[in-house]
Amino acid sequence: MAQIVCVHGIGNQLGGEQSLLSDWYPALCDGLARANAAQVTRHEVAMAFYGDLFRPPGEWLAVGDPVYTAANVESGWEEDLLYAWWQAAAATDDRVAPPDADTLARTPQSVQMALRQLARSKFFAGIALRSLVFDLKQARLYLHDSTIRAAAQARVTEQIGLDTHVVVAHSLGTVVAYEAMCAHRGHRIRAFITLGSPLGISRLIFDRLIPAPSQGQGRWPGDAELKWTNLADVGDVVALEKDLRPRFGERVRNAIVHNGAHAHDATSYLTDRLTGAAVSEALP
Repeated sequence: MAQIVCVHGIGNQLGGEQSLLSDWYPALCDGLARANAAQVTRHEVAMAFYGDLFRPPGEWLAVGDPVYTAANVESGWEEDLLYAWWQAAAATDDRVAPPDADTLARTPQSVQMALRQLARSKFFAGIALRSLVFDLKQARLYLHDSTIRAAAQARVTEQIGLDTHVVVAHSLGTVVAYEAMCAHRGHRIRAFITLGSPLGISRLIFDRLIPAPSQGQGRWPGDAELKWTNLADVGDVVALEKDLRPRFGERVRNAIVHNGAHAHDATSYLTDRLTGAAVSEALP
């Protein structure tokens, strides 16, 4: 089994293990180089791929993702996450107008306004509206569909063996990896590295974790030897709560990194020296 298991984030339903690794592996090596650490070979790195669980079944004449519009954003959880993204984007991007009392009324017009403002942001630049709505639905499906949830976690645990020392997860993948590690007790993972993680978003993500948090604290996803490092970019809208210590305890090492215009990009996180250092210290 691989020494390092990677877990991708949201919006990768059209990818695959090898295509993602072709981006992640060199970026991971760059991070190790920045940390003056020894390199790893490609066969020592595996990708736990679950994106196909969200890919619509192929149909003749169908192309790509469903054609979603603002009307397809469901009330409740999807709207709440959309507005949280909007507020976070407005706080760090002067091109995004903040929501006011009227737009927070959760009307069809305000959903359209939220999507329009996010499309103007640096964070969501170049992302089609239908893809943004599809990302909302992926996150909701993982948390609300027990079949998809179990299948995604199984993709992670299948890659974890006795030789696995590091799990590096990004975006929604940090939630999948966290829950898989909690369920897979007795694993020998020494380093859990979360990049652009939404794990700290209280009502929408944190309170819905399995196992459920107890007295406001999430379960530690390993034994006492596990080191958890969490990296977040200031402008990363997905990582709304940059510091995971209030949710998971003081043992979590938190760092703010600077990914430039690619705040949530996985490879930008991987090339950072702090990521390389966290990976290397757990390898034999």
